[in-house]
Amino acid sequence: MRNYVDSPEMQERLYKRTLRIVVLSQLFGGAGLAAGVTVGALLARDMLGTDSAAGIPSALLTLGSAAAALLVGRLSQRSGRRIGLGTGFLAGGVGALGIVFAAVIQSIPLLFACLLIYGVGSATNLQARYAGTDLAKPGQRAKAVSVALVSTTFGAVAGPNLVGPMGGLATSIGIPALAGPFLLAAAAYMLAGFVFLAFLRPDPFLVAKAIADARAKADRNGVLSEGPSQLPIGNSRGIVVGAAVMILTQIVMVAIMTMTPIHMEHHGFGLSEVGLVIGFHIGAMYLPSLATGVLVDKIGRTAMSIAAGAVLLSAGIVAALAPGHSIASLIAALVLLGLGWNFGLISGTTLIVDATHPSTRAKTQGTIDVAIALAGASGGALSGLVVEHAGFAALSLAGGLLALLLLPIVMWSEAGRRAGARS
Repeated sequence: MRNYVDSPEMQERLYKRTLRIVVLSQLFGGAGLAAGVTVGALLARDMLGTDSAAGIPSALLTLGSAAAALLVGRLSQRSGRRIGLGTGFLAGGVGALGIVFAAVIQSIPLLFACLLIYGVGSATNLQARYAGTDLAKPGQRAKAVSVALVSTTFGAVAGPNLVGPMGGLATSIGIPALAGPFLLAAAAYMLAGFVFLAFLRPDPFLVAKAIADARAKADRNGVLSEGPSQLPIGNSRGIVVGAAVMILTQIVMVAIMTMTPIHMEHHGFGLSEVGLVIGFHIGAMYLPSLATGVLVDKIGRTAMSIAAGAVLLSAGIVAALAPGHSIASLIAALVLLGLGWNFGLISGTTLIVDATHPSTRAKTQGTIDVAIALAGASGGALSGLVVEHAGFAALSLAGGLLALLLLPIVMWSEAGRRAGARS
């Protein structure tokens, strides 16, 4: 550890190696996340027999994600990213296997319990984006987040498009077709966990904490500390704004995405078409990440947060006006929805990294991801009720209008930044 603390060159090599490990793990993690998300609402609808319950899987998954975000964040703060992220992915894989068993024996209580555990994988998949930022310079932070997200794309896009084949495989071995994608999710999450546990050594977060401790000690002793990284002392306004940006984008994205498969089924589309639309959506959530990261680093966190609100509003309008029989219109709406979420997540995440110190960073990140997960749970739980009573168009338009709240939030942030600069 001392060698890394004293050597910027070794820090840079570890930073690049960490990004490669994150890329590998997220290839699997994305598949684990997307395979279950695609059919969770349909599985619950079939087992419960009502469309109004279709939002329950998303709500339970995100509630489990909320609890897990706190636990994974605290475990990472104490023991490092390797233990925190590796354990979280393994737990998500166990939850996915439990969902398959629940579908086989048609047990609603077991389904609900295992959806909560499956949510641990979702929380871990999201928190993995922080691993690459621990040793990143300020001008690299958004790019480091984007590398984690873009690597999720390949598994995330493949997952929904494997719904049909996995359903066929499941049926051939006596498992309900809609439970088939959760077999893929179980294997993918467990592989992602193994990658972190086996290869993330030395742990970049523990190295970052050691560097911060060494610099603090040097400063106390009156020695000028060296090194390329700027270590923030904590910025509560930046934390609030970053959290708010991610929470709002999560609510809008989850609410509309959750009910899209149900909306499509009502208009005669099958699983393959649902998988295609969700695949485009998840691709838009992750694939533009490298470009988004560059933009966040170059033109600023605030500008990209505003762009997130504008794109989400466009998504809501397109989804509300799209003819139910037009798969092209639905793809366009869901692509915009994913892109707006991408802008908000990367800009918000970078704001959080900018505003936190390694001594509390992982714990703070976990706490914020709890709020994000709870926001998603609210959006998922309410979406079914809104669609049942007011329709999919009303849900989509309400989500787009909600995204406009990003504008006053970032304006408040800018006002505080300018006031601080003047003082």
